[in-house]
Amino acid sequence: MKRFILNIGACAFALVMASPSFAADMPGGYREPYVAPAARWSGFYVGLNTGYGWGTSDWNSSVTAGSSSPSGGLLGGTIGFNGQSGAFVYGVEGDLAANWMKASNSVGTGICSAGCGVQTSWFATARGRIGYAVDRALFYATAGGAFGDVQMLSNGGSATADRAGWIAGVGLEYAIVGPWSAKVEYLYADLGSAGCGAATCGIDTAVSFKTNMIRFGANYRFW
Repeated sequence: MKRFILNIGACAFALVMASPSFAADMPGGYREPYVAPAARWSGFYVGLNTGYGWGTSDWNSSVTAGSSSPSGGLLGGTIGFNGQSGAFVYGVEGDLAANWMKASNSVGTGICSAGCGVQTSWFATARGRIGYAVDRALFYATAGGAFGDVQMLSNGGSATADRAGWIAGVGLEYAIVGPWSAKVEYLYADLGSAGCGAATCGIDTAVSFKTNMIRFGANYRFW
């Protein structure tokens, strides 16, 4: 009988020790793995962004045809607001950047046979965003308005036109720690055609400006 009671006691003790709830209370025992809470994306945020742009600029008139490939860096700031419903995130975002995209060797016919140049000094957007959050990552699409100056250089003269167009792209934002997140995005913008008058281009000329951009940024959210 004693042996039977001892065997029962040993079995009971083994079952208790195998229990996760018991072991979790024991020094050096089992611990549930830590799982970081899912990121919360709602609220206002501000940030910085930098990147690189490259594109095309075409010059066209009745006697002129030319093309160039402006490229260069950019650096600016961002402000936005997100709302969130489950895994879906939606909001608005705006940014303004200094822009160093330029091309100084556009060669073609007419006045562009001597070279036509184009550059920009600033670029801004006002966009909507919609995304889907997976753990701490936010995959999103964005589209809206694009704004910037187009500076046209020809035959020793220059003309500048502020232009408005459209922009669209996709991106990935990742919550790093606390209210901080980092992002990378691809954007395509079309500022339409600016007019280069006869005083600069010898004849009224339409100058288009289209650009691709890869941007990296960091945002701080105000919860």
